Amino acid sequence: MVEDAELLEALDRRKQRRDSRREFFRAFGAAAAVTGGMAAMTSLASPAMAQTTITDADVLNFALNLEYLEAQFYSYAVNGTGLSADLLGGKGTQGAVTGGRKVPFSDPAVAAYAREIAGDEIAHVKFLRTAIGSSAVAQPAIDVGTDPNGAFSSAARAAGLVGAGQSFDPYANDVNFLLGAFIFEDVGVTAYKGAAPLISNKTYLEAAAGILAVEAYHASIVRTSLYQKGIATPTIIDATEAISNARDSLDGTSDDDQGVRPIGSASNIVPLDANGIAYSRTAASVLNIVYLNKAAVTKGGFFPNGVNGAINLSTAN
Repeated sequence: MVEDAELLEALDRRKQRRDSRREFFRAFGAAAAVTGGMAAMTSLASPAMAQTTITDADVLNFALNLEYLEAQFYSYAVNGTGLSADLLGGKGTQGAVTGGRKVPFSDPAVAAYAREIAGDEIAHVKFLRTAIGSSAVAQPAIDVGTDPNGAFSSAARAAGLVGAGQSFDPYANDVNFLLGAFIFEDVGVTAYKGAAPLISNKTYLEAAAGILAVEAYHASIVRTSLYQKGIATPTIIDATEAISNARDSLDGTSDDDQGVRPIGSASNIVPLDANGIAYSRTAASVLNIVYLNKAAVTKGGFFPNGVNGAINLSTAN
């Protein structure tokens, strides 16, 4: 399905695409109300929220929603089960996870990478919940299933990887798993990068930098694996470009996101601008992607009922 050349031939083959934006907004320090930092954080929200002061706890909770999504996807892919019940409660409406199952990995390296990333993402959920404390939001409803009308299938359809009425199964094999992971990982790094200048407490900044580094490692693992497999099967590289184009169509007018197609004689494992610097996304733009909607909405896609917390509205693009 993913390697179907007929579905991919019509995809736009843009040449030098610029980065994957990742602003998962992981600023740390439960309710560390530094006036300058909180004022700057208002820019993390959508325009409709611009008059509302966003606190450190709000930013952390936004990150926690996204960590729930990643942790559940990887946990199911590796273990066949989701997060334990003690990691799901908190403020807001707790939701269930739709779909998810263990991947029948055939490549030992991909299986090992998946186990490592799963452990890291579960640790991020635990860390953020501890950092936020009693203000931590509950896990919202999450869709990581394979239904033809579900989030993964809708994202793959928007990218042209599957046709109308068809489903995309990220648990079917190694390549599908990597492409499913690519949807998330290439959005995560830009979120952390965008949050860095907004954190005034050095302890929290160090923690945020640490998580940013981990997410960047994860993204490079996924991108490298897809690039290596794409050398023998070019349609895999085409698929990363298709997903990248789909993300770009949701998050605004810029064309910054990149797949793994080589630029000249060099690989494109690390998506950067002309200065060798990664791009950033606003929280609202991140929500456009995970909601799979270019309008200003509060739910959809991988979060069918929306995320929990003050930062929950995407932006109109």
